[in-house]
Amino acid sequence: MKTLNRRDFPGAQYPDRIIQFGEGNFLRAFVDWQIDLLNEHTDLNAGIVVVRPIATDFPPSLNTQDGLYTTIIRGLNEQGEAVSDARLIRSVNREISAYADFDAFLRLAHNPEMRFVFSNTTEAGISYHAGDRFDDAPPVSYPAKLTRLLFERYQHFAGAADKGWVIIPCELIDYNGEALQALVLRYASEWELPQAFITWLTSANTFCSTLVDRIVTGYPRDEVAALEAQTGYKDAFLDTAEHFYLFVIQGPASLAAELRLDKLPLNVRIVDDIKPYKERKVAILNGAHTALVPVAFQAGIDTVGEAMNDAEICAFVEKAIYDEIIPVLDLPRDELVSFASAVTGRFRNPYIKHQLLSIALNGMTKYRTRILPQLLAGQKAHGALPPRLTFALAALIAFYRGERDGESYPVQDDADWISRYQTLWARHRDGQMSTRELVTAVLSVADHWQQDLSQTPGLVELVTADLDAILTCGMRDAVKPLC
Repeated sequence: MKTLNRRDFPGAQYPDRIIQFGEGNFLRAFVDWQIDLLNEHTDLNAGIVVVRPIATDFPPSLNTQDGLYTTIIRGLNEQGEAVSDARLIRSVNREISAYADFDAFLRLAHNPEMRFVFSNTTEAGISYHAGDRFDDAPPVSYPAKLTRLLFERYQHFAGAADKGWVIIPCELIDYNGEALQALVLRYASEWELPQAFITWLTSANTFCSTLVDRIVTGYPRDEVAALEAQTGYKDAFLDTAEHFYLFVIQGPASLAAELRLDKLPLNVRIVDDIKPYKERKVAILNGAHTALVPVAFQAGIDTVGEAMNDAEICAFVEKAIYDEIIPVLDLPRDELVSFASAVTGRFRNPYIKHQLLSIALNGMTKYRTRILPQLLAGQKAHGALPPRLTFALAALIAFYRGERDGESYPVQDDADWISRYQTLWARHRDGQMSTRELVTAVLSVADHWQQDLSQTPGLVELVTADLDAILTCGMRDAVKPLC
């Protein structure tokens, strides 16, 4: 069986117009997959040069396959049907190591056709590294590397206003474009680069903040033989991802035409502010996960997919989304309903086995950031606590007992919470503390909740009643009235 290369698998090639910091699975099944579709179906005509931003030889370079690789996109489509689509990605031209060939890295700035910079250097990538110097070849941090590359371009084109770049980071931090720009400006100042360059940075370049959303499951180790039998070639960079994707870019409206999004309706939004979309994702997708986990797990279920195939648990989650979360969010209802429908479809994806215990990590913080805002907003709007979001809090407290059907399971959270719960549940088991006292002790940790939740009218009473029902009747019977 042949290995992918451009000689044996000839096809379209595109001129270098995109620099991409990061060679990992996510960018290849998200950004590069979208660029490849745009290249095929529009006149975008933009090839990608991947920059490996760290000093490592693992994984091997994409150059071993001439930049070619396959994406397998699978899940439930908009009609609820299971689909699996293989696509040979031809838009990556080559990979460069910033460490092994720094001169080639700098030469990227000399190409007048270069226009876009994408990146995913992990959440820690957009950060300041105190030791970085202009003369380093290269500097350690991604922002410092980008500053050096931008200065190279500024010098090469004598500060031409039309030679700036559109810079679109995909790292999972809030307002990533603004954070990246601030660090680039910091390095420019610390390195005492000319004021004219600093002016050019802000006037000729566009830093866009983004929200990215797609579960990328990467190299399908257990299925490689079967998938390669289908494609007919060996592919060391095979990359799998879910069907759903969303790319929200905070940037000028003109960007839609420049990326040819007006010619191919991808699920990309060019917006003035990503905040409402971030809140929508956190509240609906992440919030539903956080509400689901302690309820489904204590009902004897182990994965998200199994939970969504359970009629009662599925009804609980969907009613929480549609009746309690969506009504308090600040976006058009039809957009929210459409997104929620996609979310529940993603939860049902038969190709992804998402373990509930893995999502349960740091559940206390997740509840505070993902569900509590909607719980309090619902109470303010309707004068009553939303029953399912409140029940999810009781289920979460019960989850921290660390035992299901007589079997212990790992509970992973902040050490203070683990210790606190061990003490509280031990006292409760020994009859030294009532359920109400336990609930009050949890809700009154103001340092965590950023307020004393035990003072929220009716919350202690409702959570106590729910927790008593869970402890007395079991999760199945306790949740039934809310399904």
